[in-house]
Order: sequence, then C-alpha cells, then structure tokens
Amino acid sequence: MSAVNVVLWVVGVVLIAAAWVRGMPYWRRYQALRAQQDNIRRYETWRGRPTESGPSSADLMETELRHRAQPWLVAAIVGLVLIIAGFAVH
Repeated sequence: MSAVNVVLWVVGVVLIAAAWVRGMPYWRRYQALRAQQDNIRRYETWRGRPTESGPSSADLMETELRHRAQPWLVAAIVGLVLIIAGFAVH
C-alpha cells in the first residue's frame, strides 16, 4: 500500500460523501414532486378531466431538480472510480 493508494481512496470517499450531502436533497425533492404529480394525474384521470397539453410548473421544477442532482451523481461515480483505481494501482 502506497501513498497514491491512500490519496485515491481518500479523494474518492470525499467525493462520494460530498455528492451524498449535496445531491441527495435535490434527488429527494425530485422524487417527492414526481410522486405528487403522478398522484395528481391519476386523480384527474379518475375524475375524467382532460390532461394538460403543455408542461406544468411542477414538470419544469422536476427538470430543474434533476439537472441540479446530476453533477453530484457524476461526482459520486468519479469517486467510486477513484476508489477502485486505488485498489488497482500498485
């Protein structure tokens, strides 16, 4: 085990932790908003109301939340790759 291995592991763990702390609130809110919108759509269909033709403000917010969560997902993937690279480097 060399210093390179330890550095790769530490940087990988820090990236995953940062992604978890910073990205999860966006992802949780996205999932909650999506579930709420699905419930509203089911209710409106059950009542026989016509569906909207364009995107609603909730749809736009879902897109915004997803776009805010995606960079943190990439950071977590990079962190995982660094941890794996830490085991591969000799």
